[in-house]
Amino acid sequence: MNEVNEMSTWFECKVKYDKMMENGMQKKVTEPYMVDALSFTEAEARIIKEMTPFISGDFSVANIKRANISELFFDETGDKWFKCKVNFITLDEKSGAEKRTASYMLVQAQDLQKALENLLEGMKGTMADFEIAAINETPIMDIYPYAAEDEDLPPVAES
Repeated sequence: MNEVNEMSTWFECKVKYDKMMENGMQKKVTEPYMVDALSFTEAEARIIKEMTPFISGDFSVANIKRANISELFFDETGDKWFKCKVNFITLDEKSGAEKRTASYMLVQAQDLQKALENLLEGMKGTMADFEIAAINETPIMDIYPYAAEDEDLPPVAES
């Protein structure tokens, strides 16, 4: 199970296009995808680049919004994405009261049970106390993390 973090900024991009349905009919759909980008402009460029090979015909980016996601846990066997609300529990030094800070993570899995297992596996090394407050299936179709090869760099000459 891979994990992506390192201060990523995630954007949810809604892509509108004509999808070929199983019955052979075309239907206009709007599907959400996640991309890792530095700005709204880059998010739009990245989602267009990622979607172009998969969509025949016109499509448009209907909406882009910043997503409050702190971590992602990938599982290649899963075809769904679950949004998990994890509360980190800290003790207030002065009052001695417990303080909960919510953090949102996306977990790839085939079902709710596997999402919970993958989340717990991903959280294993965490020193902080935490509780899982919620796990919900999302409509997210796919996630495109940033990769160095995404940059248009000139090829390096072999010596």
